[in-house]
Amino acid sequence: MFTAMLGEAWHAMGANRLRTFLTMLGMVIGVSAVVLMMAIGQGAEAAVKRSISAMGSNLFVVLSGPPTAGGARSATGNAPSLNVKDANAATELDGVIGVAPVTMGKAQIVFGSNNWNTDIIGTTPSYLEIRGWSLSDGYAFSESDLRSATRVALIGKTIVQNIFGDNIDPIGKTIRIKQSPFVILGVLDSKGQTLDGRDQDDTIIVPLTTAQRKLFGNQLPGSVRQIMVQAESDNTMSMVEEGLNSLLNQRHNIREGAESDFSVRNLTAIANSAAETTRTMSLLLGAIASVSLLVGGIGIMNIMLVSVTERTREIGIRMAIGARQRDILLQFLLEAIVISIVGCLIGIAIGVGGAIMVNTITKAEIIISVNSVAIAFGVAASIGVFFGFYPARKAARLNPIEALRYQ
Repeated sequence: MFTAMLGEAWHAMGANRLRTFLTMLGMVIGVSAVVLMMAIGQGAEAAVKRSISAMGSNLFVVLSGPPTAGGARSATGNAPSLNVKDANAATELDGVIGVAPVTMGKAQIVFGSNNWNTDIIGTTPSYLEIRGWSLSDGYAFSESDLRSATRVALIGKTIVQNIFGDNIDPIGKTIRIKQSPFVILGVLDSKGQTLDGRDQDDTIIVPLTTAQRKLFGNQLPGSVRQIMVQAESDNTMSMVEEGLNSLLNQRHNIREGAESDFSVRNLTAIANSAAETTRTMSLLLGAIASVSLLVGGIGIMNIMLVSVTERTREIGIRMAIGARQRDILLQFLLEAIVISIVGCLIGIAIGVGGAIMVNTITKAEIIISVNSVAIAFGVAASIGVFFGFYPARKAARLNPIEALRYQ
């Protein structure tokens, strides 16, 4: 019985191909939009999560210079108000498991006939551990290199590609940074982009003392641009932040109520906020796309009501030869479900194809998950049942005698 009804539903769809196609089009557009928007949203969410993971966990960055100057916001990190002794003092705070003073700048590097302008980070060996940054090749510099201000460097993947290419092993090679020779000890693992789009792999890391004495000699002796601080866990973040503010205010002789000459930023909170924003945008994209599914369902109901009116005499004949109300209900309900499911399958194919095309053209990360496809399919089938039920119920409740008289 069910197979026969399914065949009848397919035949009824084929009898009015254009109308069936136009009815199905709403579901096709709706499902493809949902699949595509969810793929884009999940891809963006994954990219943000990867950036957060690459940044490190439970991190604070203390920037030198006041956040405002004369009532106007200033560029933190420029005024030399922090020094190495501040970083050493921060290691004594409760809940702190890692501290790394950092100074930085940009410089031109040269190897043979190749040159590249990149970011130079001067820091201590603990920086790699705090950032969770491992090496793909070679080894890191040591505390001995830090004390001796040795001219050694760790380079990122972007620099390897642009300076050495694929055929030269950079380990042990000598590059020139601001005319000073540096020996490459190791190659950093790829970190990708930060949340603000900067390429973390376009970086060279050297010992802090080397950067201060031989690269950025115009800075005050012992001064640093920022201090990276890692808390023990999420639960100690608030305590560590309060401790940092209190310690540095005390060390810099800043009176209570006066403006600090530094700023403490919770990188983990900023990253989590960005992740939450991306997640909300992903859900919003899916919700907006789902509206087209609702429109497609209304289209199915409209056409099914027209179909019931056109086939009133057919319904009367079916009832006259023994069809029960539930048989008529199932017949028209199956037609609505078949339209929605076929439209859903076409929409999934178009949505997946569209996502792949977006990835190919824009190089943006796209994630097509089984869950998003299953959700789109389930919602589309449910809409077919929901919006097809009323026309099917109306058909099943027709009076057989009046249906036979219908012209």
